[in-house]
Amino acid sequence: MFSTNNTEFHPSSFQLLGIPGMEMLHIWIGCLFCAVYVIALLGNFTILFVIQAESSLHQPMFYFLAMLATIDLGLSTATIPKMLGIFWFNLREIIFYACLTQMFFIHNFTVMESAVLLAMAYDRYVAICNPLQYRTILTNKVVSMIGLGILVRSFIFVFPFVFLIVQLPFCENHDIPHTYCEYMSLSHLSCASTKINTVYGLCVICNLVFDIVAIAISYVKILDAVFHLPSHEAKLKSLSTCGSHVFVILAFYTPALFSFITYCLGQNVPRCIHILLSNVYVIVPPMLNPFIYGIRAKKIYYRVKKMLTHN
Repeated sequence: MFSTNNTEFHPSSFQLLGIPGMEMLHIWIGCLFCAVYVIALLGNFTILFVIQAESSLHQPMFYFLAMLATIDLGLSTATIPKMLGIFWFNLREIIFYACLTQMFFIHNFTVMESAVLLAMAYDRYVAICNPLQYRTILTNKVVSMIGLGILVRSFIFVFPFVFLIVQLPFCENHDIPHTYCEYMSLSHLSCASTKINTVYGLCVICNLVFDIVAIAISYVKILDAVFHLPSHEAKLKSLSTCGSHVFVILAFYTPALFSFITYCLGQNVPRCIHILLSNVYVIVPPMLNPFIYGIRAKKIYYRVKKMLTHN
């Protein structure tokens, strides 16, 4: 039960507090995040431009990479501009429905990115384990259907977040100790029981765990196929094609794992550490991914190099 005197269902706005305990560093953190955002924008737009302009890159692997770049642009744009407003101009207020919108897009892009990484693992599995059937299995139609499936799956899993938050009554405290609107942070402001919210949040996390397990199984099969190749050069070439994808997987899931661990540990971890890890989780992969593929994928690397030297 909760007191109706101090409760309202839909507050007009919330206050995003940034990183409590590190207010003196907000300006400098903002400068760092701004640099990360600019790099992410330039890198991902470059990836998209190169894939669109270079006909030799019109292949399933690079179509999935284009999806990843688009998601990274959305994820960084959904978070960093508001963070900069908090850090630089103390613009902490965010209206209720704007907060719900930000929450929806952040979690939606996160679930989509996990699904794209799984699709990329499947692409590498088919390319290495069934190379002769690669073009017949991963046709443009199949890639398009996978992309549509990623969109639908993420919407189905994330939209209930909005519905569950709208059903909650909120107490007088409208301060969110975070840099962006996040599902569990909003749930904790409620005066009512949030058991359903917590259970559903864990279900979505289990969905991401399924992606990780499926990716791991794919790579076990890939490694098994690679080590049965006859020549050393063929083994190196096959491993090289997977290297960039493995780095991207680590860049995405590693900070997510540490963020989840700190959340589970609760009061044993300083709040500022948890918030910083949550920020790393959503802003660092969009910056790193273009560099990883720009360096590891030779076709993209040489195309970008040609563009720069030509100009």
